[in-house]
Amino acid sequence: MKILLEMRPALDGHAGIPQEARLLFRGLTTLPGLQVEGLLQSSNRVIARGLPHPDTPAYRRLSIDQRIHRLSRVVVSLRPSERPRIGERLADALRATLAPVRFVSRAAIGLREPLGWFDGEPFRDFVWRDLFARTLPVEDLPTVASAHMRVARVPWNLAHAIGLSTRRVGGPLYPRIDTRGFDVMIAETPYPGRVTAGTHMVVRYHDAIPLLMPHTITDKSFHQASHYHALARNVKDGAWFACVSEATRRDLLTVFPQVEPRCVTVHNMVSHHYFPEQTSAGRLFEIVRTRRNQQVKGTEADAMRWIGPGHQYLLMVSTLEPRKNHATLLAAWEQLRLERFPELKLLIVGSLGWDHAGIVNRFRPWLASGDVQMLEEVPAGELRLLYHHAAATVCPSLGEGFDFSGVEAMRCGGAVVASDIPVHREIFGDAAAYFETYSPADLARAVTEVIDPVAPALRHALVGAGERVSQAYRPEQVLPQWQRFLDSLPPATRR
Repeated sequence: MKILLEMRPALDGHAGIPQEARLLFRGLTTLPGLQVEGLLQSSNRVIARGLPHPDTPAYRRLSIDQRIHRLSRVVVSLRPSERPRIGERLADALRATLAPVRFVSRAAIGLREPLGWFDGEPFRDFVWRDLFARTLPVEDLPTVASAHMRVARVPWNLAHAIGLSTRRVGGPLYPRIDTRGFDVMIAETPYPGRVTAGTHMVVRYHDAIPLLMPHTITDKSFHQASHYHALARNVKDGAWFACVSEATRRDLLTVFPQVEPRCVTVHNMVSHHYFPEQTSAGRLFEIVRTRRNQQVKGTEADAMRWIGPGHQYLLMVSTLEPRKNHATLLAAWEQLRLERFPELKLLIVGSLGWDHAGIVNRFRPWLASGDVQMLEEVPAGELRLLYHHAAATVCPSLGEGFDFSGVEAMRCGGAVVASDIPVHREIFGDAAAYFETYSPADLARAVTEVIDPVAPALRHALVGAGERVSQAYRPEQVLPQWQRFLDSLPPATRR
């Protein structure tokens, strides 16, 4: 079975969908009977076209140096200059002007968008560092860094925009990707494109938040509309849906009940990076000192005071955005320090998301004192130490599709406190202490019960349950589910 897996998310970000794309690619390549290739596509740039397929005469007519040159151009187009020259800016502007006309006209008459060929072997450094290194251990480099990829030139955001701009003129038009030769294409979100007959589209559906919680997302109008119309096109085209949780599956069926026969739950898998690891307090200090977010770090001259003998810290791992509920955690932490744990610290790991300014401003007095630290770009090898030594990892989100951080904490021997939302109950089971999602007081209560040094029984029970529950999300448990799902797909209709 030949599979084309969308890798665009892996070009950006550490956690969430980018992380899942890397883990899924690595995992599927280990399954027998599957031949997996990645789909390279930019969110907002028309990238170089790559090579003809090696089986074609056009490929054989190219000399080795010409092939390397064309592949190099793909790399450059995916990672443009930070300070482009005037000529580069003019060329980008011209492509941005002409690309919509070209892709709309081709979609209107039903022409396929060809996929170029990209051989990763000569560009192992680019493939490894740009696509995989932020999630996978270096031991996986031989498995993934020489992978074959295909190149889609149409920008992902432009494909969404084409659909939105044409939806009132006979229905939304989306580019038809030339997937001939592939049995399955797996897209990491509702995909703004159509596959060739003979290829199954499988949408890895992470959450329905753009539809059911649109007030919590960035660029609300475009994000909500693009998600809906691409999803509706995928549904109409007969796509299959592999949802990351049963809660997500139920949400999808709330919107499109007709896809139930084509909708399954296959949970996310958690990286094998995560396991219990002991280390000294000095190592934790080094992580805090070197990974502090330079845009929001505290003003103290030295963070050494942050970790000392007997110090405890709460950990939250998430992008800074309103849906993640940082404000409730901060209010609960302040209450805990005032009433019971005056030395309790707070550690936030994650990049700055949309509408983060208000969140950061609320944290700023504590950032100045050093009692709160915000970190970013923390490698998995360091993050597992933070999980292991945290008094508790808090997952306070208002809505999620899966929530990696709680399971990762469990894999590292940590205790988890989570908001009482359906997906947390499903994924964490009895391995978390739950609190009423909008109540700082109830969060403070749950944390107190977990970290109370005179009553450690609950924490010990949660850690033990976490080791058991998190086993379900190891690659060895999840990959057979993918194998069964892919094997169950009926033959795609061919023309």
